[in-house]
Amino acid sequence: MKRYNTGYYIREGVSGIFAHGFMSFASVCIIVACLIIMGSFSLLSFNVSSIIGQFEKDNVVIAYVSDSLSEDQARALQSQIEALPNVESAQFTTREEAMQKFEGNFTDKSLFENIDSSVFRHRFYVYMQDISLTEQTTNDIRGVSGIAEANSNLAVAQGFVTVRNIVRIVSFVLVAILLVISLFIMSNTIKLATFDRREEIAIMKMVGATNGFIRWPFVFQGFILGLAGALVAFIAQWILYTVFANMLLKSNAMSFITAVPFSSVAIPMFAVFIALGFGVGVAGSAMAIKNYLRV
Repeated sequence: MKRYNTGYYIREGVSGIFAHGFMSFASVCIIVACLIIMGSFSLLSFNVSSIIGQFEKDNVVIAYVSDSLSEDQARALQSQIEALPNVESAQFTTREEAMQKFEGNFTDKSLFENIDSSVFRHRFYVYMQDISLTEQTTNDIRGVSGIAEANSNLAVAQGFVTVRNIVRIVSFVLVAILLVISLFIMSNTIKLATFDRREEIAIMKMVGATNGFIRWPFVFQGFILGLAGALVAFIAQWILYTVFANMLLKSNAMSFITAVPFSSVAIPMFAVFIALGFGVGVAGSAMAIKNYLRV
């Protein structure tokens, strides 16, 4: 593309936008709506993953040490447990500590006056890297010599993993569908512009104009529309997410959920919005003008 033609391409592209003002506005609105929906589901997926990550820290496997082992022998098992796959760390708890923790669940301490700590076992609280491997990790811990039993809340772990997978799949499918819709709308907008100028395009082809010279104004038109839609969508997404996060913060019923700050995802989301807006605009323009260049 020659430098002295760039101004012409931009002028023609802007002219095409205003010549079909309603459809251009509709295209920008569609792009904004699609990007906001895609962004909202992406943010939902990101927040769900963050929440599950917090729950993962509390979802542990409790490994009970055999009664035949002394406290020193029990502590020595920590290195073996932490060497297992998917184990993040293992926290040792003595019988006495386990009893104190159990007593803390009751207000009437007299219930434990005649109970000795020997009824409890030394134990490890094992934290995992990935809760989707809870069952395998629990079985691996049971295989460690000196571990009498290992228990985990497998149902809860599987529930977390299922929710995360569903949100990810739904987000992916919606993003794909909305991208196709955006491309279709953008392509139809550019097609209207090319239809009105089909005779002009045919004449330009007959007098020797190259496909690039004809195509570039429409590419710039799609680029401008896509960029405008991306910028508006990003600002709207930021406002909507901030309002929702503040509502969540003030809600007593949902106080256990903390929304991820938008600032932590703003830069990558802005980059994705710009890339998608640019891609949809340019690809839609290229698809629309393709048939009219066959003269």
